[in-house]
Amino acid sequence: MDDTRETMDNVVRKDAGLPYHYDDPAIMDGQLAWQDKLWEYNQTRPTEQDRRAELLKGMCAEVGEGVHIETPLHANNGCRRVHLGKGIYINAFMSMVDDAEIWIGDYAMFGPSVTIATAGHPILPILREHHYTYALPVHIGRNVWVGSNVSILPGVTIGENSVIGAGSVVTRDIPANVVAVGVPCKVVRPIGEHDRAYYWHDRRLDVEE
Repeated sequence: MDDTRETMDNVVRKDAGLPYHYDDPAIMDGQLAWQDKLWEYNQTRPTEQDRRAELLKGMCAEVGEGVHIETPLHANNGCRRVHLGKGIYINAFMSMVDDAEIWIGDYAMFGPSVTIATAGHPILPILREHHYTYALPVHIGRNVWVGSNVSILPGVTIGENSVIGAGSVVTRDIPANVVAVGVPCKVVRPIGEHDRAYYWHDRRLDVEE
């Protein structure tokens, strides 16, 4: 197979979520230039909120209003495949492997040191030796809260309003309106009447406030 044909095949396979050669120049496609934009974002001061907002617009595939991302932020492709709704808060040390698209809905919140990985490598050793990888998009719904040190793996969808407990590893889809936690992450209960009365364990909400 000539180099041009192999490059085309790799791009098609990547877009289809099939294994591809990760060191193909067409797959890298300006990756370092996008990382330069991210580097510039990470050099901003906390007081430069307006500049951060402008830089995000030039880095991400989409950015809604009122998005706040603490530094440092890491993304393989400088966030160019990251789609952000409005009112999102992302704490420090977020790491996104944006080899495929990452979709994050309005008002989602992330604790520190969260990883969202769209890429993985085959289990079979010979495939890894020949630089095969795969990438599957990740979808995080509206108003999801992701706790600190959570890892979200390729192809996962998290439904709206759900809460992912700190330290979880999300390997499968999580439905809407639930609390899920663990390694691997599993649903422990729905969000419901208990949460209308208590904001944290036995700490009761002040209805008047």
